[in-house]
Amino acid sequence: MRKPVYKKVLITGLTILPPKVVRLILHSSDTTVFIVSLMASVSVFYGVDSSAWPTSLAKVLLSAIGLWMLLLPAFRLHRIKLVILNASDLLRLVLASVVAALLMLAVGAVFSLPKFLEMSLSVWAFSFAGMTASRALAVSILGDLRERLRKRTKVAVFGASAAGVQMALTMSQAIDIRIVAFFDDNRALQGVEVGGVPVWSPKSLVADMYRHDIKRLIVALPESAAKRQRMIIDQCKQAGIEVQVLPTVIDLLAERDGDRPRVVGANDILERSKVDLDVPEVTQSYAGRVIMVTGAGGSIGSELCRQLLPCRPSKIILYESSEFNLYTIDMDLAPRARAAGVAVVSCLGSITDPERLREIMQREGVEIVLHAAAYKHVPLVEDNPIAGVANNVFGTKTLADAAIEAGVERFILVSSDKAVRPTSVMGATKRIAELILQDLQTRTTTTLFSMVRFGNVLGSSGSVFPLFKAQIEAGGPVTVTHPEVRRYFMTVQEAARLVLLAGTYAEGGDVFVLDMGQAQNILNVARKMIRMSGRQEKDPNTGQGDIEIVFTGLRPGEKLYEELFVDRKNMRKTPHARILRAEEQRLSQFEVAGLLRELQVAMEGGDVDKVRSLAFSRIDQTARVPERYQA
Repeated sequence: MRKPVYKKVLITGLTILPPKVVRLILHSSDTTVFIVSLMASVSVFYGVDSSAWPTSLAKVLLSAIGLWMLLLPAFRLHRIKLVILNASDLLRLVLASVVAALLMLAVGAVFSLPKFLEMSLSVWAFSFAGMTASRALAVSILGDLRERLRKRTKVAVFGASAAGVQMALTMSQAIDIRIVAFFDDNRALQGVEVGGVPVWSPKSLVADMYRHDIKRLIVALPESAAKRQRMIIDQCKQAGIEVQVLPTVIDLLAERDGDRPRVVGANDILERSKVDLDVPEVTQSYAGRVIMVTGAGGSIGSELCRQLLPCRPSKIILYESSEFNLYTIDMDLAPRARAAGVAVVSCLGSITDPERLREIMQREGVEIVLHAAAYKHVPLVEDNPIAGVANNVFGTKTLADAAIEAGVERFILVSSDKAVRPTSVMGATKRIAELILQDLQTRTTTTLFSMVRFGNVLGSSGSVFPLFKAQIEAGGPVTVTHPEVRRYFMTVQEAARLVLLAGTYAEGGDVFVLDMGQAQNILNVARKMIRMSGRQEKDPNTGQGDIEIVFTGLRPGEKLYEELFVDRKNMRKTPHARILRAEEQRLSQFEVAGLLRELQVAMEGGDVDKVRSLAFSRIDQTARVPERYQA
């Protein structure tokens, strides 16, 4: 059943009303307070008998009231919400009352009003007291009405330090939550009130929670108090009390879902500084161009599209085989593209369809291709090698041939660190795709081909970050394949920017990699995400903790350590200090053609084992994984 309008207005502290109405109400209230302050000051200094008032008083009062009404909007007092009154609000009221006194002082001086200095001080005192009292009364009355009209959840905060107080201040503005108490171990704080909220001793925490019908406890302790935090959580769990851990107010603000603790964000687990890839060359290289992004609805493809918009290309062609993914990126990009003045064309199709590719490239006049379409999940491609080869190898070959035929200027392939000494079919298909483009580069001068190798892209589908995040939010267990497995990580923003820069630096047949520092241990990543989400890893010996880590073993095709290049000695510098160009052994035209011919025959015959073995057979021996990297 819908609440009556007046109830909604009272519950939200008038903020549900149109801004003009709220402004009119509050301006009228403040003007009334100012007039009352003037009359009160007149009564104090000139008495209540109007016959004894100075002859210039009427002019002074009318002038002061007129100027006040003119200047009042500048103070923005109408922006003070009637759900809480904080220090910044009081400072604004002080400023307004000071200006009111100065108005009285100036007008009184102009009209030579007797005792105008004393009048000014009196007006300041009365106006400040009146505006503050009126708002405090409104907050109190509306707060009481909210309690009667709407059931608000009673919440307590453990920790009356700055972080806890800020958190309580933020949450107190919610219409469905009421902070009723702080708990704190500091005896100096116990028994006092912080912002009108009492601070209690935690000695009888559970009893106080039940006695006052408090439904939830939020723990706001620093990381240094992890042991104490764990004790509080255990105590609440044993008593059946809902407990939420939010280490800092920043964590609370970053997590919009108040029912769950915040889980670490993708950028938090990078053990290196963010790589600055914002260089002028990117914008210059793509401005005014027609750009086709394959796999436009995927993690990398969609981010590429977003980062292209500020470069102001003339047109972006979204090429995607998934209707849902294409619809999603089209809906996301459309308003941004309109604002940037960039045309967007959405095209459904597969990279294995040569007719469709030629038709789109020639019709739209494509100048640059960013090839992000691929089957990338190692176990899935391992179980479906024919589909993986058809898409990643022959799809790339079909797309590249169409690009050459259409006179495309630049073609950038999104590759993988798994292409270096591959042990998986997915890695092998990516390596073959690189070799195909390098071979084609030797036979064309119209199209510049380049490749970019990524480590694991945080937040992309299939990466450990969304998997661990979902597992932690579900209460565990967190699954790690092997305690020694290591991976390179980069953010999706870095990955997309690297692709765009690669197209800028390309000379033909280049393989670009981002220097991402040291590979990270996946087990440490899991532990860090558990810790930063406010949970504790379960100890297998004592059983203490709430998130268990389970080792599942390496899956087919996976290796312990990933690499970005075969030999660091073969790396060459680029204009960007953190981007390197790899110079590696290539296959000849005849070797590439022979490999593709044999793969085609095996695929047509449905020979899975033959396809799998061929995927590795012609890759140069320098691309084999050394024994020390095998599990």
